[in-house]
Amino acid sequence: MQPVVRRLFLAAAFAAGLSAPALAADDPIVFEWSGYEDPLLNPAYTAKYPEPPQFAFFGDEDEAFEKMRAGFKADIGHPCSQNVVKWREAGLLRPLDTARIPGWNDILPGIMGMKDLMTSDDGQAWFLPFDWGNTALIYRTDKVTPEEAQSLRIFADPKFKDRVSIDDNVDDAYALASLVIGLRDWTQMTDEQFKQASDFLREVHKNVRLYWTDSTDINQAFGNDEIDLAWGWNETVVSGKKEGVAIDMKRDTKEGLSTWVCGYVLLKDAPGSLDKAYDFINARNTPEVSNYMVGEFGYGHANAKGMAAIDPAVLTEKGFQDIGKFLDKTLFQSPLPNELKAKMIAEFEKIKAGY
Repeated sequence: MQPVVRRLFLAAAFAAGLSAPALAADDPIVFEWSGYEDPLLNPAYTAKYPEPPQFAFFGDEDEAFEKMRAGFKADIGHPCSQNVVKWREAGLLRPLDTARIPGWNDILPGIMGMKDLMTSDDGQAWFLPFDWGNTALIYRTDKVTPEEAQSLRIFADPKFKDRVSIDDNVDDAYALASLVIGLRDWTQMTDEQFKQASDFLREVHKNVRLYWTDSTDINQAFGNDEIDLAWGWNETVVSGKKEGVAIDMKRDTKEGLSTWVCGYVLLKDAPGSLDKAYDFINARNTPEVSNYMVGEFGYGHANAKGMAAIDPAVLTEKGFQDIGKFLDKTLFQSPLPNELKAKMIAEFEKIKAGY
């Protein structure tokens, strides 16, 4: 069962009132993005334990953050790079014991060296990278010419009114706008640049047919011929091509693209077994997972050994042929100053409401 189909099946099952598998009292709760409940992403855990962990899902990390601050308890979370410091500073995380993570030193060097991502100034580790990929221009190759797809400004072109989708995610939205105004390090955004970025998003809003919240939304919109352009993730291209949709991702627009890294954290005051929590994140970090991650989701895996073992032709097809330089010519979604992030959240809500 493909990832998107599996998500629809699970959603239908729960809507129909079907019960989830029986869980042991100490099974970990994984606070997760929809689609990552796939057991083939953690075969070593599945082989060791008869029952899967329990999964709870969030639409974006700001929603997850507020839910946890309101008291929701889980054992493991799956934030992306730009939110790790925020979660840590809010007291939501417990540090990782790297001695309990056999593959800690197998993380891709380019990710391992990212400032503030995995460790804090006191040397404590907080984040185990798992998946990485791009937010970039995705377009219908039968509706959009190669010349039109050369620039991210296409999202504001009146020709594509009601034919555009961007995700309902403030980080991705401002990554797009930052690239368009020529800003690659968004942590240094000035007030004037913030206004320029917000003004561009207001122009894009005039063309937006839908703000997608789940990959199934955007995949179906492309498949149903509702949109021609999207600011989206690698998985949509993989799913679309499997369904026969004329679709591709443009990674080399003149403004560039955005790169994100997501991974696992241990949550404070967790209700389940710490041993099982480590078994789960270790299972997701094994080299055996890399080929499935790249092939089925179109995302890179953070494990260097696993990525090195993948057929080079497959890596080239997915856009990962030069793993050591995947951050070049990109806006890396690094942690934002809290005040700037709050401004982005407030402004994006206004933009979506038409103000």
